[in-house]
Amino acid sequence: MDWKIELIFVPVSDVDRAKEFYIGIGFHADFDSEPYEGLRFVQLTPPGSACSIAIGTGLGSKMEAGGLDNIQVVVADADAALAQLREAGVDANGVDEQEWGRFVTFADPDGNTWTLQQLPAHG
Repeated sequence: MDWKIELIFVPVSDVDRAKEFYIGIGFHADFDSEPYEGLRFVQLTPPGSACSIAIGTGLGSKMEAGGLDNIQVVVADADAALAQLREAGVDANGVDEQEWGRFVTFADPDGNTWTLQQLPAHG
């Protein structure tokens, strides 16, 4: 049986600002709904990903805005990812070279931290 992670909640303080940020770095805006006052659900998907993120209000998260610091995403080219982020105005850290990959880190406007990993070449 397959177990597929398809949605990760990212705690933010300003939904519109966060939505604009994520769209600005290339995420696709899949869904934005406010079914009633106090509940807003926004789903965004990174390019090429089978897993989306959700931001919003009234979602029942116990995590404070900016409290997420453990999302890691695999990219084909760390240098290209860094360039894309910087072109979008994101203050991303330069490529960190390790034996187990090449890494770029950045934070959203609330301080939720992301790590992009280019896997090492197998050979």
